[in-house]
Amino acid sequence: MKQLTFFCFLLCMHFSAKAQTDPLTQVHGARSQGMGNLRVHGTDTWSYFNNPGGLAKLESSAISAGYDSRFGIKELGTVDLVGAWKIKAGTLGFGVSRYGGKLFNQQSLGLAFANKLGIVSIGGKLEWFQTQIEGFGSGNSLIFSLGGMAELSPTFSIGASISNLNRSKISKDSETRLPTGVSLGLFYSPISQFQIHLEVEKDIQIKPIVKAGLEYALKDWIFLRTGINSNPSRLFFGMGLKSNQFSLDYAYGQNQALGSTNHLSLGFSLTEK
Repeated sequence: MKQLTFFCFLLCMHFSAKAQTDPLTQVHGARSQGMGNLRVHGTDTWSYFNNPGGLAKLESSAISAGYDSRFGIKELGTVDLVGAWKIKAGTLGFGVSRYGGKLFNQQSLGLAFANKLGIVSIGGKLEWFQTQIEGFGSGNSLIFSLGGMAELSPTFSIGASISNLNRSKISKDSETRLPTGVSLGLFYSPISQFQIHLEVEKDIQIKPIVKAGLEYALKDWIFLRTGINSNPSRLFFGMGLKSNQFSLDYAYGQNQALGSTNHLSLGFSLTEK
């Protein structure tokens, strides 16, 4: 049984490296996923996971929940809860995430803080991360991540995000390190209803991934999205509905080798805009 469990662990780690499914390498939130797994220029509660610097750009405190279903495999699903609170000094964020099934799972719990200094929004995140393998026990780590963006004009900005900056190991008893990823991104909005995103993401152990995404607002409350990735080639589509306090986002992804993914997010603003 232990051999089978270990095989499941290796399979999940393979998916994690090639398909960005584990909580550290995956992008969270259906809006970002619908535009091609974009990480850098999110400005909602999901920035806690993707780029903590984006939390500084939130207009109000909010809380969100999400579920990701990948390739029809229950053991590759993710459940998330994330929140952000505006305070005088900046924005506080928290997040909880669980990925995997009974034999192999990973969960994280952490806090983030972000602030805006002139044209620059910057934030950091500290989280506890656990990997559990049935029959082999569990490992715990502390992970520090950093991110930010600079608004060079009302229509153009650049940004970056670094996850697992301290290169934490999977446990104190293992030499295996958790993934460390660096993302660089550009944002351009030629008109208020239309956004263009371009990113390059590099994990130190795999080839760079190039991402491009678009979002178009049909109305103030309905949004259409699409995106594309390289390494491996993937297509994404999504849509979103938004009111003064509620938001609902759905994303669909297609991986030629592995199959399809579905993502759903619900958001609630704690202050009516």
